[in-house]
Amino acid sequence: MRPQDIVILSKILTIKDESWQFKDLAHSLQISNSEISESLERSVYAGLIDFGKRNINRGNLFDFFIYGMKYVFPAHPGVLTRGVPTAHSHPFLKSFISSNQAYVWPLSSGSVLGQAIEPFYANQVKAIEGDQELYKLLALLDVIRVGKIREKAVAEKEIKELLGYVKSY
Repeated sequence: MRPQDIVILSKILTIKDESWQFKDLAHSLQISNSEISESLERSVYAGLIDFGKRNINRGNLFDFFIYGMKYVFPAHPGVLTRGVPTAHSHPFLKSFISSNQAYVWPLSSGSVLGQAIEPFYANQVKAIEGDQELYKLLALLDVIRVGKIREKAVAEKEIKELLGYVKSY
C-alpha cells in the first residue's frame, strides 16, 4: 500500500453518486488515472475493495484504519508552520477535543499555525477543497496516527459512523 491509497479509498467512501469513474477520482484528487488504477489494484489485493473496484469492504477498511494506520503510515508532528488544520485541530473535532497545540498540513497560505503533519500525498490539501466529508475523514485518520487514547476513541466512533459499520463481536 501507498499513502495515497488511503485518500483514494476515503474519497470513494464519500462519493454519493454510484456512477463515478476512475477519471472522476483522478480529477478530484489530482492524481493520474494510472495511479488510481494501480491503487485500486493494491486495495483489491489487500481486501479493502471488491474485485469490481466499486464497493469498499467496510469491515476490513475499518480494521485497517483503526489498528493498522499508525503502524503502516505513522505520523510524527514536525516544525511549527502555517497550514490547514488537521487531527484534533479540525473544526469538527474541536468541539470534542480541546488542545493548546494545533496540527496542520503545511500550506503557506494556511490560516493556522501548528505542528506540521505530512499529508498522505502532495496534492491532498488541494483535493479537500470543497470536499468537507473527505477533509473530515482524513483529519480523523490523522487523529488515529498522532492522537492520544481519548482522542483516538472519539475518532474511532466518528469513523465507525462515517463507514456505516458496526462490529458484530
